[in-house]
Amino acid sequence: MATATSITTSYAGKFLGEYIATALLSAPTLDKGLVTIKPNIKYKEVIKKIATGTLLSDASCDFTSSGSVTLTERVLTPKELQVNQVLCKKDFHSDWMSEDMGISAFDTLSKSFADFILARYAAGIAAENEVSFWRGATGTTGQYDGICTLIALDAALPAAQEIAGSTVTASNVLTELRKIVNAIPPTILAKDDLFIYLPVNMYYAYIQALGGFGASGLGANGVDAKGTTFYTGQALTIDGVKIVLAEGLASNVAIAAQKSNLYFGTGLIDDMNKVKLIDTSETLGDENVRIVMRMTGCANYGFASEIVTYGITNSAN
Repeated sequence: MATATSITTSYAGKFLGEYIATALLSAPTLDKGLVTIKPNIKYKEVIKKIATGTLLSDASCDFTSSGSVTLTERVLTPKELQVNQVLCKKDFHSDWMSEDMGISAFDTLSKSFADFILARYAAGIAAENEVSFWRGATGTTGQYDGICTLIALDAALPAAQEIAGSTVTASNVLTELRKIVNAIPPTILAKDDLFIYLPVNMYYAYIQALGGFGASGLGANGVDAKGTTFYTGQALTIDGVKIVLAEGLASNVAIAAQKSNLYFGTGLIDDMNKVKLIDTSETLGDENVRIVMRMTGCANYGFASEIVTYGITNSAN
């Protein structure tokens, strides 16, 4: 049975070669390399974690073992995912690209439309994967357990690093972000790959605050006295800690962690961008086109003790 389609158009002329798609959320967390990507995992991959105690001791003439080394592990097990949809070519007879299908009753799917579908579906999958990486749940069709889902069940997260959330606005965002900064363990505070990952609402509330809408001494003119025009896409920090936008996070939920402590696991990265359009008219004698995608994905982290959460209730500690 074909996937239900809805086509609304008022254009009656020839196809102009342009398609305007609704803006799709990309997967910026992965595209911008903000976490560690582990590709080529067929079944599972073990992440070894090494924790050392005090290493130095007073010198002596003998070999005297000191300190401790603790080996633990976490596992990346990518979940198999797919897209299976069917489009009936007859649904597009009245659309403004019908001439590209040819005059014959045996329709040929427009190449321009096929290219558009391929790009659109690949972008749509990226959008869903961004959400899944941060807050997905494996019990939900098409998702795997995201970072927020996993950390909310991990007793190894120190209670002092679990910050209660609030509805964040331009007027309180500085106060709330400083709660996160103050909870970051000193051992990772100066690490170069440390980020505070913010959802859309907190990220832009911070930009508004820096533009002069916040308190905390910013004044009415904001950064460089430029007001709301100061922001042109440059990198943001707070108290020396880098801030990045993670569009998959829910509103008023944030994570502070090192890039090297957050993992996305998959099989072939190229699978996330591969869409197959299969015209079954030649084999099945129908008027359908099948859209097929297959990929794998999972999320995990190394050390819960080196993560700070904001707005996530941990049921395990």
